[in-house]
Amino acid sequence: MIKKMMKKFLSTKNSPFQNEPEQKVFHQQFNGDLQIIEQKLKQAFGNTADLIIENIQFGQKQGLLVYLNTLTDWQVISSKILLPLTEAANQQEQVFTESDWVDFGQETFSGAEHTFIKEEQKIIDDIINGQAVILIEGFISVLSIKVLSFENRGIEEPTTQTIVRGPKEGFIENIQVNLSLIRKKIKNPALRFEAFTVGSETSTSVYLAYMDGIINKKILQEIRKRLNDIQTNAIFDSGMLEEYLVDKTFTPFPLLYNTERPDTIASHLITGKFAIIVDGSPFVLTAPTTFSDFLSVSEDYYQPFLMGSFIRMIRYLSFLIALLLPSFYVAVITFHHEMIPTQLLISIITQREGIPFPAVIEALLMEITFEVLREAGIRMPRAVGGTISIVGGLVIGQAAVEAGIVSNIMVIVVALTAISSFVAPVYSFAVSTRILRFGYIILASILGLYGVFLGMIFLVAHLTSLRSFSVPYLSPIAPFKLQDHGDIFVRVPAWASKKRPSYLQTEKPSKQPDYNTPTPPKKRGGAS
Repeated sequence: MIKKMMKKFLSTKNSPFQNEPEQKVFHQQFNGDLQIIEQKLKQAFGNTADLIIENIQFGQKQGLLVYLNTLTDWQVISSKILLPLTEAANQQEQVFTESDWVDFGQETFSGAEHTFIKEEQKIIDDIINGQAVILIEGFISVLSIKVLSFENRGIEEPTTQTIVRGPKEGFIENIQVNLSLIRKKIKNPALRFEAFTVGSETSTSVYLAYMDGIINKKILQEIRKRLNDIQTNAIFDSGMLEEYLVDKTFTPFPLLYNTERPDTIASHLITGKFAIIVDGSPFVLTAPTTFSDFLSVSEDYYQPFLMGSFIRMIRYLSFLIALLLPSFYVAVITFHHEMIPTQLLISIITQREGIPFPAVIEALLMEITFEVLREAGIRMPRAVGGTISIVGGLVIGQAAVEAGIVSNIMVIVVALTAISSFVAPVYSFAVSTRILRFGYIILASILGLYGVFLGMIFLVAHLTSLRSFSVPYLSPIAPFKLQDHGDIFVRVPAWASKKRPSYLQTEKPSKQPDYNTPTPPKKRGGAS
């Protein structure tokens, strides 16, 4: 009954949902009538103050110059459009036919990026994208000239994925700059950029990047299909686009890799993956991705392979500490006292004497407090954010211990867990670890170590079931492929890495030919 009433309400003429303005699309071609097109432009843009429609004189014909002054550079319009038109008028240059107008435009504006269009909807789209259009009475060809002007943030060092050794440049919010940064890294004609437009109301430019002749064609076909099938009203960042591209799987783990680093994206493209660049976002997406991708960074390949392998193993260890340490502490303190050495057990019991809460409440209280401090440090102004988080942690931790709310050992456990969580190179991956940590603490409080191990079994099973564009998330661990383990837990020397990952099924499996490292010169004999 309620459903029928709601359906009837929504179908009535007085429904508030029917009063929303519909987007007007102009499918027909421009017929050369300036009055009609001027009315349509004012109808499409409404009373917006930044729409400029200027009457111009072109020989014996009337014309219109239309642009948005919030997206264009007036100096460029004056020098590249108005000045040539004025000179042509002073020289009394006559244009009689459509072909004369096209020839004049190609000759006069050859120094500017321009094109001729005929569709009315294309005229509106070009104006929105920062173009200036020139319409001449009686001619159906409309000249569109690029005069786009934006204030861009300069290329800076990435803020979320800093490294010690390696390139320091990072992506910015300008998509053309981001494309040029990738092109600068890969000087290869096989690098392809395909343009898409996503968002019915924002018309956000999205580019698909890949290496032709390397990427798996089935994966390329799938990402094209997913991009074309997106139906949404707005896209403002790559994070919003990510939810429309990943498989419908309920998981806390990210299935697309995101980074601010052009060298990382270039490396993934060379490997056989694709990248998604979104206009207005400094974070570029890449896939197919695996679990091991989130525990490796580009700096691993800029350091000697022994050092890179050691640091990578530290990251895996930090992941386990951030995920399991609080739950192990709760399980041992609650159920498994016999696992603790006697002297350490006596010390812990002495510290916990007078604590009013059980270990699980103590752990959850401290973890939630630290998460609040972490979030406050991120959202506060940068000048005081770090101070708030550090001072807040020290003051609250010390005061909680002195007040007898938590023990010293719990503060140490939570602090070590928090530090380990910061080791994760990708923020979205670290967040998934923080979410799962609370679940393991609850399991440990109910079933002890059995609950922790049961949770690990379910976690491995869940990771094994995940796919990123048909590639198993735990590749090459599950399914196990020995030939791909040269770049998972440790990194082999660069000269020994000859094949691309087999789980990507690239068209060109070989990455580089066989190469023998230089051997030291033989010692010469003594002086004769």
